[in-house]
Amino acid sequence: MALEPGTAGRVLAGLGPSLTKPSAILAVSAHWDTPAPAVSSASRPDTIHDFYGFPDALYRMTYPAPGAPALAARTADLLTQAGIPVSVDPRRGLDHGAWVPLQMMFPAADIPVTQLSVQGRLGAAHHFRVGEALAPLLSEDVLILASGNMTHNLREVQFSAPEGDPAPYVTAFQAWMKDALGRGDFASLVRYRELAPEAARAHPTEEHLLPLFVALGACGAGAKSVRLVDAVTYRVLAMDAYEFSANEARRRAA
Repeated sequence: MALEPGTAGRVLAGLGPSLTKPSAILAVSAHWDTPAPAVSSASRPDTIHDFYGFPDALYRMTYPAPGAPALAARTADLLTQAGIPVSVDPRRGLDHGAWVPLQMMFPAADIPVTQLSVQGRLGAAHHFRVGEALAPLLSEDVLILASGNMTHNLREVQFSAPEGDPAPYVTAFQAWMKDALGRGDFASLVRYRELAPEAARAHPTEEHLLPLFVALGACGAGAKSVRLVDAVTYRVLAMDAYEFSANEARRRAA
């Protein structure tokens, strides 16, 4: 997406300027997976190129945003208060799950940012609980950026497929998620693995959907859900993007 933005990239580029500029950003990326939550306190996070075999231009890209040590400490404190074990990593940089969307939304790279890891084996309910613990951040002018994919099955990727040619199971999963999100049906959403059509095929492993539940938990009951992107690349990678707003106008997650 960094080199070929497509629909999702174009929408994210327009989304950033439309938002009230946050004081800091907490990025929850599918590409940092740890046994228990970890948050980065790096003051100058490196741009991590955690992928292989792509064009050289991608490896020359950087996102030199300042880190957010104070937000990292606040995040760790909130999780600890909620009884959720957490560690602080003083060196972790920004992986592509964070810097690619941030580069599109906030190209000036002037907003302090830190990352929070996911726990790929702990499921949706755990991540919803993490989000609930972090809800106070949304009234402290923090944007929670939850980065993953609505569907993510790399074994079925078709690189020659044009955007807009989705596999039927992908559209079925997207539709179920859109309906549940629109109704605020959190009870069903955290059980998506059981209830959504072909969930295990859409997500052979769960890490790319789990950031969504952090955003949902943070916004809580009554959150407004707006679907910003409905697009599929390579036939099976659903690039859906949603903005979730809690009851107060300045409390938001994407």
